[in-house]
Amino acid sequence: MTGRPQPQPDTAQGEPQVLRDILLSPGYMRVLVLCAVIGIPVSLVAFWFLAGLHALERALWDDLPHALLGRDTPPWWWPLPLLAIAGAVVGIVVARLPGAGGHVPADGLQPGGASTAALPGVLIAATASLPFGAVLGPEGPLIALGGGLALLLRDLTRGPTTPQATALVAVAGSAAGMAAIFGSPLIAAVLLIEVVGLGGPRLFAVMLPALLSSGLGALVFTGFGSWTGLKTGGLSAKLPEPVPPLHAGDIAWTLLIAVLVATAMHGVLAAGRRTAAYVSPAAHEPRGIAVRTLLCALGAGICAALYALLTDRPPTEVASSGQALLPELVSHPHTWGVGALIGLLLLKGIAYALCLGSLRGGPVFPALFLGAAVGALIAPLPGLGFAPAVAAGMAAASTTLLRLPVSCVVLVVILLGAPAMTPAVILAAVTAFITGELLPLLPLPWRKRAPETG
Repeated sequence: MTGRPQPQPDTAQGEPQVLRDILLSPGYMRVLVLCAVIGIPVSLVAFWFLAGLHALERALWDDLPHALLGRDTPPWWWPLPLLAIAGAVVGIVVARLPGAGGHVPADGLQPGGASTAALPGVLIAATASLPFGAVLGPEGPLIALGGGLALLLRDLTRGPTTPQATALVAVAGSAAGMAAIFGSPLIAAVLLIEVVGLGGPRLFAVMLPALLSSGLGALVFTGFGSWTGLKTGGLSAKLPEPVPPLHAGDIAWTLLIAVLVATAMHGVLAAGRRTAAYVSPAAHEPRGIAVRTLLCALGAGICAALYALLTDRPPTEVASSGQALLPELVSHPHTWGVGALIGLLLLKGIAYALCLGSLRGGPVFPALFLGAAVGALIAPLPGLGFAPAVAAGMAAASTTLLRLPVSCVVLVVILLGAPAMTPAVILAAVTAFITGELLPLLPLPWRKRAPETG
């Protein structure tokens, strides 16, 4: 040992060299090629999965009421039997099948995908939840489906099975599966940056397969959709033109909207986690899980039925993810009166909390819709414009539910197609994120199950 100081590594030059070494390694290049190949079949499966969900939803909520009752819209009681069926099927899947039908939506978006053994349960639970009226979106099952299929294809082609390769393949499959549902592969890639939670050179190593696979997936969705004429229900919500510039009043209101929306959505998330604790497999026998899941789903159906009775509007405005209604809400907010918007927010919020903890799907779409509904409701306040109110509401609601502020900023700006609203979106997302961090939240019960090791 000597007292001579040791030279320190030059981190400014070290990270580029690390990234260069990763990119040039034969193993990484094989994984990158495998991810490019995987992106096409995963995207095709995701396309047909979403097209099937969309067709089943139309059959249940449009065609069947017309065929049985001669009605163009379902009656007020229609959500009750459909959501009861959803709860019964999902309860059985959670209690009996491997993987419990995928991750619980109250836990946010999860990286990677389901194991190959869990894929049947994920497909059945999503099919029973989403078309039957669950207040959830398809992004959660798509992440699990894409990642699980990617790992299955990796195994069939005898691809690399190292932990690093497995993680890259699963993330790439998830990106390919969810790229088109958000209307942009960029949104899928940015979401996975925050969901995976990596940094430095390894971040780029993870994101290159995700970008490549999601880009190919978007091409497949675009081309295949135009060839077949089938719809998958992609998300879009363009603001009416022209979008006015932001004013000082808009910015002041944005901060207040973010705090209020974050507080309300934090309550929804807390209620969703309490619902998850109520039906948690850790606390109940299989029969109890199925019964409690059924009761929670039926509660969501009652919310939709009450909304239809009180407002004389279709129950599908509550019993849905809000994905199909979001463009109409943003483009024609006056279609809803003040009373209808208040009822929509209260009852859809309750149904959302019940579905977050009991059924299977993703948390993104209902959060965006509820945030937009808050913006539409309060936009007439003095000094506040409609565009910044909707933008702030969507950003605050999605950030509170997902805890992914950068992803939510990109998502809302691209969906609204209004770059001028970017400052309001950023302020709302940051304010909502801080507000959510300062509020207590019930931990999920299954995170306590792992035994401690000495």
